[in-house]
Amino acid sequence: MLLPVTRPEPLSTGDEQPMLTSWLDYQRSTLLWKCEGLAGPDLARCGVPPSALCLQGLVRHMTIVEWWWFDHILRGSSSPEPISTVEDRDADFNDIDPGRAMADIDLFQGQCDVSRAIVAAAGGLDDLSARTERPIVSLRWIMIHMIEEYARHNGHADLLREQIDGAVGE
Repeated sequence: MLLPVTRPEPLSTGDEQPMLTSWLDYQRSTLLWKCEGLAGPDLARCGVPPSALCLQGLVRHMTIVEWWWFDHILRGSSSPEPISTVEDRDADFNDIDPGRAMADIDLFQGQCDVSRAIVAAAGGLDDLSARTERPIVSLRWIMIHMIEEYARHNGHADLLREQIDGAVGE
């Protein structure tokens, strides 16, 4: 069961990079907050059949998204995907095991730490992605995209959590 989550309030004034970083950390924490107090079976529960969407799947998906944009695209690392999608491109949502839910949350938190370190080591928001298999993007673009990605999926997480136990919140 995930212990209580503290969501840091995002900055409302200041320089752009700390502000974007604080908003991204707020969104990361919001996803964890939606999982707070739940055990594996609830995290793996699909709240809106026939959709296979569940909180554990969202955590797994965002683990891959963190890796993709910060480690793979921006840094150009050759580290393997934290959750393999070689055999099933939707394994983040399809390969759900309630017994592995806490390990998936730990993996997510570790990947977020890697992303934070990459951002901290960057020269600035104008740094460009090392990978060129997609259009080259700046760290600024990645940070804004990640905030948008989390905000969208946190909306899903809010609905899923409400289906599980009625808990709601911003």
